[in-house]
Amino acid sequence: MRMRSKPWAKPELEACPFFVRRCEEQKGRWHEWFPKRQPIHLELGSGKGYFIAGLAPVHPELNYIGIDLKDVVLAPAKRVIESAFGERPVENVALTGHDIERLREIMDERDQVERIYINFCNPWPKPRHWKRRLTYPTRLSDYRALLSEQGELWFKTDDGPLYRDTLRYLEEAGYHVYWTTGDLHADACSDEITVMTEHERMFSEQGIPIKALKARVVGVS
Repeated sequence: MRMRSKPWAKPELEACPFFVRRCEEQKGRWHEWFPKRQPIHLELGSGKGYFIAGLAPVHPELNYIGIDLKDVVLAPAKRVIESAFGERPVENVALTGHDIERLREIMDERDQVERIYINFCNPWPKPRHWKRRLTYPTRLSDYRALLSEQGELWFKTDDGPLYRDTLRYLEEAGYHVYWTTGDLHADACSDEITVMTEHERMFSEQGIPIKALKARVVGVS
């Protein structure tokens, strides 16, 4: 989808204390960036920020990193997150812009995260584009290097073929899928995975069931 230009986006982000412009400089140092050293949860493709905005204010014991590509997306996310915190300072969130396909340019094994969220990524339906999927086995291998010993990957999508392929990709990449649902909001689940993104709300209103899963690396108890 083509994003409309937002002339205010860049200057507003530059003035934002929880926006990281030169994220390559943080490689290996993300834990030190936050005021408190505590477990990190990472959202790949944070969109307009509704997912992190639904989590970070009620989980001050966790730090959150949201990554997306363009200022025109990150600037609205910044506003959504600030609104969710109200008068409180935003101290456990970092927003940054980068191509997620090149994630290892900005994070390495020193930046251990407890959980990775992938919500409603591009399904890339044509076979010649499958390698660009954020859940493709080569990408899942990259994520393994960042996950802590008890780390997990949580995934949501409206796309059936992507969901089915992702189940297979996870097995190929050495993950154990320990929870799945074909209709998240009809399920009894009530934890963080039910926090809605903007796309999720739109799809749910159209009657499209949300597929979701939770996985951990094989061998982790």
